Amino acid sequence: MNKIALIVGASGIVGSNLARELLAQHWTVYGLARRPQTDLPGLLPVAADLLDPAALATALADVAPTHVFLTSWMRQDTEAENIRVNGAMVRNLLAALAPKHSVQHVALVTGLKHYLGPFDSYARAGALPPTPVREEMPRLEAPNFYYAQEDEVFAAAARDGFSWSVHRPHTIIGQAVGNLMNMGTTLAVYASLCKAQGRPFRWPGSQAQWQGLSDVTDARVLAKQLAWAATTEAAKNKAFNITNGDYFRWSWLWPRLAAWFGVEAVGFEGTVQPLEAQMAGDADAWRSLAAQHQLLEPDLSRLASPWHTDLDLGRPIEVMTDMSRSRELGFTVYQRSEESFFDLFAQLRAERLIP
Repeated sequence: MNKIALIVGASGIVGSNLARELLAQHWTVYGLARRPQTDLPGLLPVAADLLDPAALATALADVAPTHVFLTSWMRQDTEAENIRVNGAMVRNLLAALAPKHSVQHVALVTGLKHYLGPFDSYARAGALPPTPVREEMPRLEAPNFYYAQEDEVFAAAARDGFSWSVHRPHTIIGQAVGNLMNMGTTLAVYASLCKAQGRPFRWPGSQAQWQGLSDVTDARVLAKQLAWAATTEAAKNKAFNITNGDYFRWSWLWPRLAAWFGVEAVGFEGTVQPLEAQMAGDADAWRSLAAQHQLLEPDLSRLASPWHTDLDLGRPIEVMTDMSRSRELGFTVYQRSEESFFDLFAQLRAERLIP
């Protein structure tokens, strides 16, 4: 049977890599977004607003997917609004598809805030989970839009009879312009500014993150797990952590990232030095750098998300994930995390997004 994918958020860091993976496996792939990607050969764009049920039904009138991949969310000012808006997005989409009776599996991408709490109470002291985090850990008491998204998927699965999987990456490393949570590109832009201005590549985060163990998720590895879970019987109706499979310490990795750009690395010096503050006045400097090197994106805000990088690197504990569940079921993809960053940096340079 032909596998027909509908990727929600196909222009983003997860969705674009997933589209490439599924197309390489000869799926039919639709990419839904408010401004869908049109430069990936084979991807069938669907322009739709997930908060407009009538328009959504019209946009999907001729689309009958066998597999749905939810890789998008919309950031709001409060967690209550995150819950309302992002829950509605999932609910509206699955309601629009229900009459078609075509959906066999729905995959939802969330993340480690499932274990650490929402943005406005992110990993605060006194509510810190034991690490490595494991999928069987209970939900936190705090409201969390990831839980609302899960509950919408679970309810629709019970109603419509499809299977589901939930995927919880750590920090995702991969290329996407305009992404709200993009540590790899943020660090590449920051390092490029440091080199151009003779500034040190200064560690922005906590002592716990600097000294402790961590891991990250290559967007290509996440794409492979999404495809695997969607087509593996033993993976149905389960949640999975997903990281590269190795651990590192930032005190080891930070100088290596600096060396790639030829800048001076400065480690933890006793206090947190938020990247958002370090880059607060860099918009004009980046615009000038982009003009000097004929870069394709002069708008710093479309490349760098220092607020989210600060959340990850400023945590008061080391954070890493346990990958046993999917390993036991046969998912054995591995990626060296140092190379995830280097591959991304090379790609950004080749695509003229950094000098």
